[in-house]
Amino acid sequence: MKIPHSNFSLEKLGISSLNEMQQEMLQTSGTNNDIILHAPTGSGKTVAFLTTALGKLSKEQQSVQLLIISPTRELSIQIEDVFKKLSTGFKVNTCYGGHSMRVEENNLSVPPAVLIGTPGRLADHVRRNNVDLSEVHTLVLDEFDKSLQMGFESDMTEIISELHSLKHKYLVSATKLEQIPAFTRIQNPVTIDFLTGQSHRINYFGIHYIPTDKEGTLLELLCNLPEGKTIIFCNHREPVVEITDFLKSNGVVAAAYHGGMEQDDRERALIRFRNGSADFLVSTDLAARGLDIPAVEHVIHYQLPLKEAEFIHRSGRTGRQDADGVVFLFLDAQKEVPAFIPEHELYDVIPDEPLPEAPKWKTIYISAGKKDKVNKVDIVGFLHKTGGLRPDEIGLITVMDHSSFVAIRSDIAEQVVPELRDQKIKGKKQKIGFAR
Repeated sequence: MKIPHSNFSLEKLGISSLNEMQQEMLQTSGTNNDIILHAPTGSGKTVAFLTTALGKLSKEQQSVQLLIISPTRELSIQIEDVFKKLSTGFKVNTCYGGHSMRVEENNLSVPPAVLIGTPGRLADHVRRNNVDLSEVHTLVLDEFDKSLQMGFESDMTEIISELHSLKHKYLVSATKLEQIPAFTRIQNPVTIDFLTGQSHRINYFGIHYIPTDKEGTLLELLCNLPEGKTIIFCNHREPVVEITDFLKSNGVVAAAYHGGMEQDDRERALIRFRNGSADFLVSTDLAARGLDIPAVEHVIHYQLPLKEAEFIHRSGRTGRQDADGVVFLFLDAQKEVPAFIPEHELYDVIPDEPLPEAPKWKTIYISAGKKDKVNKVDIVGFLHKTGGLRPDEIGLITVMDHSSFVAIRSDIAEQVVPELRDQKIKGKKQKIGFAR
């Protein structure tokens, strides 16, 4: 539906109206140029700052007007996706490490109204004179604390120094900052704080483990858990790989997610986790924030983080949108528990329970996407006509630029996929198979 007196649509986001936090930011921006928004992960901060900033954009201005700086490529891509779903008619481009510099240079040759990107890549474009930011009037610093932690202060300073027409500054974070650095040029801001008064709760449970059998304890815990999405957090990529392999070797479907993976592999891991093809995601802190992963029932700190902020962000993956969450803490009985760990009950893992049920969905890959003029309706029609699938046998569909991923029921997948291979979608033969 189109929102009255506005230049955006919420229909494709699956919502009919803005929530309280989003409405407050929109109203506050009418009389305040500098806003700091504190709100939990998953509360809709992206929609809040996008709908607020959109009111500042002009169709007549043929230059970059809105600049959004985010710490990671995943978050940058996610913001772009939300923006496109708002159907504003404004051009948007996203720049991040790992993406083709040549493609980005070509995109920037015709300036977008909205530019999203990571600090390092944006600073690189500034140095190469690939983009003119002198007419940017609105700046969003999303997950700003994360950008500082990742060491992007100098890049952000360089970028913001190029914003000669800056009027509106929005700093967004899921944690509170003790001090706002001067380079942000934020002065006398209004703070909107939605970190308190949340109606949901998180239940914390501690698990004592024997160091020589920590992986075994994890497997037994997973066998104890009720059905639902679970994220298992580690501090480094090596244990992520080791635990994922261990779980798979013991019959548990799990997806790995860490910064050392190729971007395509990371995206596929998240797709499988979102659509129910893998109920367990083993990850570094990369998945602690900035990603759209709804309905996570359990978070497991397989390795406790070193800092309180990361503990908060990890734990905040569950207990979202007014739903209660459960967090498990792996505790070495021989070591002192960090001071930031909240009160918790000890959890007795019951041994010899059956393995978790296999996922109800499997993900198939189709070698066509948005750039090939293929959309979700085309894919559903193809699966129904060619594969004979009913609506309840088709799950979440993710359409990317040159590929698509579809969840189909596991009990029919092996039978259906061979029938779909090399079939035509919109008159063109496509590669179709199980996503790796």
